[in-house]
Amino acid sequence: MATWLRLPGRAPRPRRPAQPRRCAGGPAGLCAALLRTDGFVGGRWLPAAAAFPVHDPASGAELGLVADCGVREARAAVRAAHEAFRGWRGAAAKERSSLLRKWYDLMMQNKDDLAKIITAESGKPLKEAQGEIVYSALFLEWFSEEARRIYGDVIYTPAKEKRALVLKQPLGVAAVITPWNFPSAMITRKVGAALAAGCTVVVKPAEHTPFSALALAELANQAGIPPGVYNVIPCSRKKAKEVGEALCTDPLVSKISFTGSTATGKVLLHHAAGSVKRVSMELGGHAPFIVFDSANVDQAVAGAMASKFRNSGQTCVCSNRFLVQRGIHDSFVKKFAEAMKTNLRVGNGFEERTTQGPLIDEKAVEKVEKHVSDAVSKGATIVTGGKRHQLGKNFFEPTLLSNVTRDMLCSHEETFGPLAPVIKFDTEEEAVAIANAADVGLAGYFYSQDPAQIWRVAEQLEVGMVGVNEGLISSVECPFGGVKQSGLGREGSKYGIDEYLELKYVCFGGTEELPAGPEATFYLAYIVPAISPILTEEMS
Repeated sequence: MATWLRLPGRAPRPRRPAQPRRCAGGPAGLCAALLRTDGFVGGRWLPAAAAFPVHDPASGAELGLVADCGVREARAAVRAAHEAFRGWRGAAAKERSSLLRKWYDLMMQNKDDLAKIITAESGKPLKEAQGEIVYSALFLEWFSEEARRIYGDVIYTPAKEKRALVLKQPLGVAAVITPWNFPSAMITRKVGAALAAGCTVVVKPAEHTPFSALALAELANQAGIPPGVYNVIPCSRKKAKEVGEALCTDPLVSKISFTGSTATGKVLLHHAAGSVKRVSMELGGHAPFIVFDSANVDQAVAGAMASKFRNSGQTCVCSNRFLVQRGIHDSFVKKFAEAMKTNLRVGNGFEERTTQGPLIDEKAVEKVEKHVSDAVSKGATIVTGGKRHQLGKNFFEPTLLSNVTRDMLCSHEETFGPLAPVIKFDTEEEAVAIANAADVGLAGYFYSQDPAQIWRVAEQLEVGMVGVNEGLISSVECPFGGVKQSGLGREGSKYGIDEYLELKYVCFGGTEELPAGPEATFYLAYIVPAISPILTEEMS
């Protein structure tokens, strides 16, 4: 059984009432009541035959050992979710709504302890982690409300003897595979929609950050989410490939939702294609940040700081290329460098003044280092930063490069770190061409005070999300997703729940004696359910 270092093993507990308890201190001062090390399958905490370590990226210290689930545990979780699906899909929308709301309430009651878990296992500064928990919980609140707004349609056909209905039904079991950079929000954004729609889920969290997913399972259990509706199977990097393949090929899984790299997304799509599963993919980005001559420079610098350095540049929508028009270029670079030196502080995420924590591992640092080295070798200038930070092997200095050209690695690869390369351009057409040259298109940003230009560029950028004079664009109310090789589908917003619903068309014949118009709507909504058990179940 997986156990915590410096923490006695904890036996599985019965479901607790929906009130937070005082937390005894666990490793790194974390809340022991939320720290779980086993998989969560069918409403029970289940150990695996092996365990893998989770490390603090800031210090390298081992935080604890977590169950290393394999194909056997993955299939067991899928079976549990499949068995729970019949009851969950049949639950009244109001009931699903109420349970999601309870889960939201518990997240908010435990937000500080949940944030500490994120900081411990990902290195994210505590203030950012606290913001992520609130953001995460809001997805549960949002979809608790959307659960009661899954509406079908009545269609009037040309034939008088026919009536047509469109029903929306849950897909079934959804396999959810999430990344380490937002270990809580990437789960609730997917799971909230799935559960609201009537689906059940199996979550495979990233190997770097399993504790956040397991803490959410503990709170889901406390909230009364039925056994088998929310399952978590943590696993090591060594087993990730086989577990991902098992989830994508299992005939009982109807839906795959993945956030991560484009390369991994393509592999999962290949596996899912064998049984033609529904998929949602939120993949890699390479966001351009364009500053036109008409922009307010101070506003653009503030937006650049917010967009680039959140989570030390480890976000899928963070700006990766800064395209600055010649007339404003020097002023922007100077003010950007000053803002970085004044406002950014590298340190342990638990330190109050820290704005830049460690990168997730040394491999991530090596990629930033490689991009900087390549750019400098090809003529780029280091304005500030440029090397590993003295704090440790996973820390890198926030870095600003000028004189960057399109042939450099940082211009056509996603860095995923605290590197801001600036490319000078002359015309609007040139900037748009550079921005659209990438084979991905998740987010894009630009700053301009020219109304006509704003409309032109917003419509021409080949991305799924555009920030106009704004560096932070994510919101639970708005659709999140990309175009080209940045993925398929949308998450969050009123559109997010559609990713977990199937449309069913019902043609109701032999109705020549039925009323037409509004009277027909009344008939179909009230009379038909009374005489048809099948329609009663689907329309309840």
